[in-house]
Amino acid sequence: MDRPRVILHHVHLHASVSGRLDRAVADAAEVGRAAVKRAFLQGRVRIDGRRARASDPAIPGQVVLMELEPPAGAPVPDFGDPLRVLAGSVLWLVADKPAGMPTHPLRADERGTLANAVAAEYPECADASLDPREGGAVHRLDADTSGCVIFARGREVWEMLRAQLTARTVEKVYLALVAGKVSAGGVCSVPLAQRAGRSVPVPAERGAGRVPSRAGTPRPAETRWVVARAFPHHTLLEVRIPTGVMHQIRAHMAYLGHPVAGDLDYGGAAAALPGLDRHFLHAWKVEFERPEGGRVEVQSPMPPELAEALTRLGQAGA
Repeated sequence: MDRPRVILHHVHLHASVSGRLDRAVADAAEVGRAAVKRAFLQGRVRIDGRRARASDPAIPGQVVLMELEPPAGAPVPDFGDPLRVLAGSVLWLVADKPAGMPTHPLRADERGTLANAVAAEYPECADASLDPREGGAVHRLDADTSGCVIFARGREVWEMLRAQLTARTVEKVYLALVAGKVSAGGVCSVPLAQRAGRSVPVPAERGAGRVPSRAGTPRPAETRWVVARAFPHHTLLEVRIPTGVMHQIRAHMAYLGHPVAGDLDYGGAAAALPGLDRHFLHAWKVEFERPEGGRVEVQSPMPPELAEALTRLGQAGA
C-alpha cells in the first residue's frame, strides 16, 4: 500500500525561541497544533536526520524538517449565509463576522461559518491559506465575538498579511463591556497557558514549575485598554492586543476581576447581563499595510444587540 501523501515543511526556529519543541514548531510553521502533534507521534519530525520528540527543547536558529498530513479540504461554498464585506480589493477583503458564527470550519463537511460564506462569493480565498479549512482567513475570532476578519485572496497575499501579524504591525481594536468600574487605562501582560479549551493566566510569581496541571506552555500575551464610557456597574473599554492568544481579552479581564459582560465561561454569574445572550466583545477596528501599498483602517459598526445593551445601561444610570 502506498504511503499517504504528506506535505514537507522546513521550519526555521526564531532566534528568540524557547520552551518545548512542539510548541515552537507549531508557532513557527503557523499550522494547527493538532497537526503538529500527530506529526511528532508518527515520527515525522526530524532534526539533522534524527527523529525529534515533542518534549525536546527548542533551540534558537534550529532547522526542523516536518512531514504533515494534508489538511482537510477547503470550506464548502455556502450561499445561504449573508456576507457583509466592509472593505477590500482584488487582493484582500475584510468581512464582518456576526456573533454566533465560527470563523472557519473544523471539519471538511462543516457549514455555517464565515469562511463558507466567503468561499461562495470569493472562491479564490479557499486556496490562499496554508490550511485550506481557513479559507483565506488571516486571523480568527471566537464564535460569539463579532466584527472584522481579514481574508486574503491569494497565497502570496496571505503570507504577507500573516507576516504583519507576526511582526505585530496589525492593529486590532476591540470594544469590550466589562463588569465593574475601571477608572483608567492600563495593560495586562500575564502569560496565558492553554488548558481544556481555555486560557489560564500564569503570573510570573507562580514560576515555571507551577503551571496548572495539563496546561500548555505559557505564551506571552499583552492586553491594553482605555476607558471609552463609564456606567454605574460596567465600563466600556477600547482594547488593543498586539499578541493573539486564544480568548486573550476574556481571560485577562476575568483575571483582573472585570470579566467581559455576558461571558459566563470566564466570568460566571458576575458577568451576567440581563437581555444579552452573548458576550460583549466586538472587533471594532483593524488597521494594516495593504499588499498594494499604503495603510488602511477598517471599522465594523456595533451590532444592534450590543448598542441596545449600552442604551439600557445608560437609561438605568440616568
